[in-house]
Parts: sequence; structure tokens; C-alpha cells
Amino acid sequence: MFTIYDPRQQKWPIKVWLEHIGQLEAECLQQALNLANLPFIHQWVALMPDTHSGYGMPIGGVIATEEVIIPNAVGVDIGCGMIFIQTDIPVEAVTNIDTPNGKLAQAIVGAILRNVPTGFAHHPNKQACRAVDEFRRRLTKADGTRLAPELMKELDAAYYQVGTLGSGNHFIELQTDDSGYLGIMVHSGSRNFGYKVCHHFNQAARQLNKDINSPVPLEWDLAHLPLDSSPGQEYIRWMNLALDFAHENRARMMEVAVREVCTLAEKHAGLQQIILSEPINCHHNYAAYEQHYGKKVWVHRKGAIQAGEGQMGIIPGAMGTYSYLVRGKGNPESFCSCSHGAGRRMSRKAAKKQFSVQATMDDLKALGVFLGKEKRHDISEETRFAYKEIDFVIANELDLIEVTKRLRTIAVIKG
Repeated sequence: MFTIYDPRQQKWPIKVWLEHIGQLEAECLQQALNLANLPFIHQWVALMPDTHSGYGMPIGGVIATEEVIIPNAVGVDIGCGMIFIQTDIPVEAVTNIDTPNGKLAQAIVGAILRNVPTGFAHHPNKQACRAVDEFRRRLTKADGTRLAPELMKELDAAYYQVGTLGSGNHFIELQTDDSGYLGIMVHSGSRNFGYKVCHHFNQAARQLNKDINSPVPLEWDLAHLPLDSSPGQEYIRWMNLALDFAHENRARMMEVAVREVCTLAEKHAGLQQIILSEPINCHHNYAAYEQHYGKKVWVHRKGAIQAGEGQMGIIPGAMGTYSYLVRGKGNPESFCSCSHGAGRRMSRKAAKKQFSVQATMDDLKALGVFLGKEKRHDISEETRFAYKEIDFVIANELDLIEVTKRLRTIAVIKG
């Protein structure tokens, strides 16, 4: 870790969990400097080793703020995160046993794809959703006059989106640990619901900042909401709903994946009474009210997970590489945070230009990875070569976490 601090250019230091400043892209560094000049930052800006430029705030960035909250410092996919469950199924059974639908891993992938909508697909029928039901139960008559109609409409749409994967870097993976046992990992968030919440409140923040003549330039895309304002309180309320929805969304997909794994493992491998670990389910796009350095502040983690002392977390790599389960060390300098993944090193457009669909498919085949994807024209956006080396990321944050398990991709489902 090193610190960037030039009082001629910035109000607050920037702590970077990398080796040197040359490992930061220029746009990411500029966004970090913008953060370091916000008047309401607490202590410093923290950049995790997977950091890269985002919208307004770098992905892999962590800030603590006093008396304000910033929608773009949480991001558009509110509550995006990971869930993982370990099984006692020998991975050889999944990769070697033949079924009428290919190897057992391929049969499992096909079964999950039939039951979990991916990409822009939603469920054709309304699904149960505890998070939305609970939110609606708490609504009062007064709420109807101040809540945005466009967000209220999204509550109905959420019933069709819960339990769906989405696209981009979201995935469902079958993985093997170093002992040769099968694990299941899901990466997804709040779907279009979280995007609509972020967009609505970022626009409200921009207008409010104009009205109050905020010293923060609008072109920084870091419009903020004062906590004592009605929009600020409403954003927190809707953000928390999106977090609950994202948590439930991942859990729902994991239920489907576990069901299909257990059903097909019993049918084709004769495995019964399969043991499952307790799930690890963690967000990496959110804000939380926490105590740090003697103050209660809003910690914004955009592409970062909480890594309190003893807290379990998940740091995935790119498809076909390794992912890690980690235990937090509670390092106060990162506001008890760590990276959320490998972090992109090239844009989606650049990845598609440099790597063909066939080259990406050949690479996965060479790695022994089974792929499940409805449309493959954009698969090169997610080639492992578009991401930083996950082992490099982990090596730069061993003061924040300790590794408890290494996992390698054997099958991946993408939107």
C-alpha cells in the first residue's frame, strides 16, 4: 500500500493497495483525486488493488462521508455481490460421468439455464419476493405522495426479475477447491431495479446540488444528497430495498443451482445426503452507516466488500481462473474493506476487438471449462485476459484479508 498526497492538489490523502502509482490508469487516478477534494470526506480515499475507472467514482473505491450520501459512489447495480456454497461432491464425478446431455457438469449447466433466466430475460410469471412484500407493508398513505411514480412501478417489475442472473460480468459457476470438492458460486445484483433507483436519485442529487450551489463540480458526477434532506432519507430507504432484493435474488438462484446439482448428482452418480455448507452472501456495491476513527460515517463501497475482523467474504476471478474465499482482518485503514474481484484491465469494446468469439471459446475449452450461454456473440467481453490477474490482486491486500479457500472454474453460466 502507498499514499498519494499533494496538498496543492487535494484536500485528503488517497491510500492505494497497489505497488506504485504507475499501476493506476489515468482516468481512475483523476476520479480518485476528485474524491480527495470533496469537502465531506472522512480521513482519506481508499483504492483496492482491483481498482479501475467507473462512473464518477472508481470501481474498487471506498470512501467514508460525513452528513451526505452519494448515489454514484454506490453505483447503478446496488447490492451487486456474491454467494457461495461448498458441497462434499467429488468434482471428478461432475467432470467425468457421462449423461444423455454430456458430462454431468454439462447436464447441470443445462438444467440451471432452463430454470434461471439470463441476460435481459425475466420470469414469465410473477414470483414471490419477500424484500418487495416487506417494503410495501411498511408504506404509509403519506408515502404515496412523495415517492417517485417510476420507482413504484419498478416494485411490480421486481416480482418478475427476482431469481434472474442478468448479463455482463454476472455468472453462476461450478468450481473445485484444492481438495477436489464441488462448490457453487453466483454473482449478481439488483438487476434493473437498482439501476432505476440510482438513476432517479442521482438526478435528484444533481438538481439539489444546483439549487444549493454545491462546490462540487457537476462534471465530476459525484452529486450528493444531504442526510437531513428528504431525498437523502428516501435514497437510503430505496437503496436498502435494493440491497435486500439483491441478496434475495442471489439466494433464489443458488436454491435452483443447489437443487439441480443435488438432483442430477443423485441420478447419475448415486450421491445421496449431500452435505452443504452455510452460504456466504455479501454485497460489493453499497453504503453503510459505520463507526470509523471516532465518528459515525457513511462508508461507500463501490466494487469492494466489507472485511471486518473474522468476516467471511468472496473475491472472484475472471471465468476460467481462480476465485477466493477470504476472512477479513478488520484493517481500519481501508475502512475494513477489501477488493471485490479481479478488476477489468480493458474495456468490453477493447476486449471484443482484440479477442474473437472463437479464441475465447478455444481458451475455455483448453482450460477444461464448460460454458453455458444462450447467445455467444459477446462472450469475448468476459475473456479472462480482459481482467487483472486475481493472484496479483490478492497479493496486494494480504494486510486486509487472509485466504481460506481457493476455487477454480469448471463450468460457467453467463447471460
